[in-house]
Amino acid sequence: MGLINSFRESRRNAEASNNLYIAAVEQARSQIFFLDFGVPDSVDGRFDLVIVHIMLLVRRLRQQGKAAADVSQALLNLMFADMDRNLREMGVGDLSVGRQVKKIAKAFYGRAETWEQALDQDIKSVISALAETVYRSVDVPSEPISSLASYVMAADKHLAGQPTGAIVLGEVEFLVPQSEKSPS
Repeated sequence: MGLINSFRESRRNAEASNNLYIAAVEQARSQIFFLDFGVPDSVDGRFDLVIVHIMLLVRRLRQQGKAAADVSQALLNLMFADMDRNLREMGVGDLSVGRQVKKIAKAFYGRAETWEQALDQDIKSVISALAETVYRSVDVPSEPISSLASYVMAADKHLAGQPTGAIVLGEVEFLVPQSEKSPS
């Protein structure tokens, strides 16, 4: 009985994490981030947006019990497996993939920690954290950075308002991003 339940739970977590990962990647691909928020439309810019959304999900699931922790871990495992697969498809050699995934993991955890600490403070801290990470390679006016910071803070609150049980089942609705350029 225990083995069958464990298999079902593992399968349920895999399906939920897959749904959450797809939702995060689709959200990260929203053109508003590149067109209105000035995020560089590059591998780094796209990676940063994916990890912003994964971080928000992991943050939401943190300390919500074993089922949430299991889905959160499955989500992270899936993200790193996808990064591994993408590196291989881009032609990175087998001997280098492990090192590259370690760099990706270090980048993820470093940025996620920076962003979470900023979210626990105020909008100025979020703006600063995003400027140092997402916008590190470009010079953009303060308005797009402020728009992204406002979005990240609002998305964090929006996710907090969604039932944990639904998210654990892989059902999530991200906030529709808005900028000063976008009609409300």
